[in-house]
Amino acid sequence: MAAPVDLELKKAFTELQAKVIDTQQKVKLADIQIEQLTKTKKHAHLTDTEVMMLVDETRMYEGVGRMFILQSKGVIHNQLLEKQRIAEEKIKELE
Repeated sequence: MAAPVDLELKKAFTELQAKVIDTQQKVKLADIQIEQLTKTKKHAHLTDTEVMMLVDETRMYEGVGRMFILQSKGVIHNQLLEKQRIAEEKIKELE
């Protein structure tokens, strides 16, 4: 009678170990994504800080594919703020 219980217990333990490994992999992936998003957010913040120091008449270009489009300082500033906001939302979602 002890053998069937042991087999069921062993099967349950094996399934639990598989779930633990799966969960650990998901947590590791989430940590990597959070790290990348933090870098993106910091890069956008530093870029925005430098852009805001420039005079308003400075010509600024946005990279689109293999070309550059002339944009105003306000548009570039808004894009960088949006990039930071999106990264922050995704970080909160992953946490």
